[in-house]
Amino acid sequence: MASMLLTSLRSSPLTSVQAAQFAARSLGTSVHLQAQAKSKKTLAKPGVKNIVLVDGVRTPFLQSGTIGLLNRTGLPKDAVDYIVYGTVIQEVKTSNVAREAALGAGFSDKTPAHTVTMACISSNQAMTTAVGLIAAGQCDAVVAGGVEFMSDVPIRHSRRMRKTMLSLNKAKTLGARLSLLGSIRLAHLAPELPAVAEFSTAETMGHSADRLAAAFGVSRLEQDEFALRSHTLAKKAQDSGLLSDVISFKVPGKDIVSKDNGIRPSTMEQMAKLKPAFIKPHGTVTAANSSFLTDGASAVLIMSEEKALAMGYKPKAYLRDFVYVSQDPKDQLLLGPTYATPKVLEKSGLTLNDIDVFEFHEAFAGQIMANLKAMESDWFAQTYMGRKTKVGAPPMEKFNSWGGSLSLGHPFAATGCRLVTTVAHRLQKEGGQYGLVAACAAGGQGHAMVIEAYPQ
Repeated sequence: MASMLLTSLRSSPLTSVQAAQFAARSLGTSVHLQAQAKSKKTLAKPGVKNIVLVDGVRTPFLQSGTIGLLNRTGLPKDAVDYIVYGTVIQEVKTSNVAREAALGAGFSDKTPAHTVTMACISSNQAMTTAVGLIAAGQCDAVVAGGVEFMSDVPIRHSRRMRKTMLSLNKAKTLGARLSLLGSIRLAHLAPELPAVAEFSTAETMGHSADRLAAAFGVSRLEQDEFALRSHTLAKKAQDSGLLSDVISFKVPGKDIVSKDNGIRPSTMEQMAKLKPAFIKPHGTVTAANSSFLTDGASAVLIMSEEKALAMGYKPKAYLRDFVYVSQDPKDQLLLGPTYATPKVLEKSGLTLNDIDVFEFHEAFAGQIMANLKAMESDWFAQTYMGRKTKVGAPPMEKFNSWGGSLSLGHPFAATGCRLVTTVAHRLQKEGGQYGLVAACAAGGQGHAMVIEAYPQ
C-alpha cells in the first residue's frame, strides 16, 4: 500500500507495502483557492524556515475485508530527499515499510527512508519528523505518510507453540525432535490474534471509550447523534466532490475503487437497535458510534517554501506549531485533544476563536463528546490540567464538517495525513486562515498542530 501511494511512483501486486506506494501519487498538482482567506497576522517567525504542505493524497479508505489497495505517484524521483512512513500493525517481513514502499514505487535506492509508529498518530509523527528534517536544513523535500492493511494482519502462533518450534530448530538428534513433536497439544495450535488493547492495562480501546463516556456523562443518544452527524456530513462532502484527496485506482481482478466505502448514513431508530459492543449489557459504545477497522494509505509532500516555489509548486498550507502530549493510559487514554489543544494554541500565540477550521480524529463518538465536555469544564482544567479556566470546546459549525474517522474510516497510521490535508482543503474552500488538527492515540498520547492557509 505504501509504495503504491508513493508511485502514481510504478506498479505492483497488493500488500500493505503497495498501498503506501500508491498514496504519494501526483503530489505536485496545483491548487485553486475557492474562497479568499481572512486577513490575520501570519505565524511566520523571523529566522525560522517556512515549511509548506504542497499536496496530500490518499487511497479510498475501505472497510477491512472488502477491497484491497494499490498505488503509485508521478513525483520526480530526484526531488525527494527523504521518505518517512507510519504504520501500527507491522508485518515482520516489511518492518521498515517506508523503505520497501519507496523501492517498490521506483524511488532511487539512494533516497533514505524510515518507518515510525505511534499508534493512531503515526502519520502525524511522520509529518512532524519531515518538518524537523527540513527545519534542521537536512532536507528540502520529504514525502511523509501512513499505511494500514487490516484485512491481512499478522497472526502469531501461541507462545508455547513458538517455544516448541524454536526448540525444534535447535534439536540435534531425531529423538529430540520426535520428543518435542510429541509434546505438542491441541491447545498449542490456538493462534494469538492481534487486539486493539493497551499493553499496560490489558483493556481494549472500546472498553476504555465506554468508561470515558460514562465518566463524562455522555449518553448513548448523544453518541448516536454525533455518529449520524459524521456519516451525514461525509456523505454530503463525498457527493459534492469535496474529498479531492482520494485517488481512484484499479485493483487487479477488481473494479476501479474511487471512494471511501464506509460512509453509511443511517437513522437514529436503526442505530438504537444495536447492542453495546464492549461493556455488556449496559454500555453505550456500539458498532454504529465507533470507527471501523479500515484499510488505507495516505501521503503528503512537505517542502521548504523556497524549494517548493523554485520547483513551480503552489503550496496549499504552512505547517506551523505542533505538540505531543501523554497522560494516564487507563482513565485518560483518549483525552489527547483536550491536553494538546491549549498547548499548541499557546505555543502559536492564538486563541480558540482564531481557529477557522477544526479537524479532530473520531475514534469513537463517546471519545469526541467526552473531550468536548472536558474542554468545557473548569473543574477538569483545574483538577487535571493545572489551568485556572477551561480550554473551551470548538464550535460545531467549524468542527469536522466533511465527516471524520467514524464515517470515512480509520486506517490507524494513515489518518493523520488525512486530517492535515482536509484542514488545508477546508481553509481554501471556506476562506479561513488557521486550522487545528488534534488526535488521541493508544498509550494515552495525543497530538495537535496548527496549520495556516497559504496566501493566494
